[in-house]
Amino acid sequence: MKKVISIILWMMGSFFFLFSFCLLVICLFSLPKPKTFAVARNLFKILIRIMGIKLVVKGQKNIDADKTYIMMGNHQSLFDLFVIPAAVPLCFTGVEAAYHFSIPVWGYLIRKWGCIPIERNNLKSAMKSLEKARHILLTGMNLCILPEGHRTLTGKMGEFKKGPFHLAKSVGADILPFGVNGLFDFHPKGCLELNPGQVTVKIGRPIPYKEINAISVDEIRQLCFEKITHLSSDGLAKTPFKAPDA
Repeated sequence: MKKVISIILWMMGSFFFLFSFCLLVICLFSLPKPKTFAVARNLFKILIRIMGIKLVVKGQKNIDADKTYIMMGNHQSLFDLFVIPAAVPLCFTGVEAAYHFSIPVWGYLIRKWGCIPIERNNLKSAMKSLEKARHILLTGMNLCILPEGHRTLTGKMGEFKKGPFHLAKSVGADILPFGVNGLFDFHPKGCLELNPGQVTVKIGRPIPYKEINAISVDEIRQLCFEKITHLSSDGLAKTPFKAPDA
């Protein structure tokens, strides 16, 4: 029965995704980014509800719409792509794995939106990507980075990459931490079955740049790890932080 329900949810979600995709392509070429993003947020809210996600958002009051943020949170599932924009009422772009940009049509569209490709195993290339991210932040566009660099395989939050925190220290923007809870149970990596239920996104208080600038990169990383662990906590994100050797 669970497999049958999953198939039905995937079918309904796929049809609505295709409709949303076509509509967003039109918006991308005809509307300014903030309006396109507003359309996307509403479509994604409908999409995730169709597929069985009951989204609960906490902490929106912590957002100052007049500020530019580096948004950072945990990476639980493929569906982060839809849940995070639905939950966080900010227009933002993101950092994505470089191979996403080679996918026909999709790669062109995310590049047009301003997403930044990053090769995680190529340090020199990754630093160039973070420099592009710095320029985007300086234009006033918010940037979302999932500092684990990949989806969790176990439900526990993995160690954070160091690059995003070099960026945070150099750009002068506050960090807006958030935690996603429930998406790993809904759709873990490598599993086709879906488990409908509640997904909670908690948005924390921003970490001001004044505080970021006063501490080291490793200290920023540990601070963010602890905050995001707390925001996503239900026993899923309790891996202790271990700073790798320099």
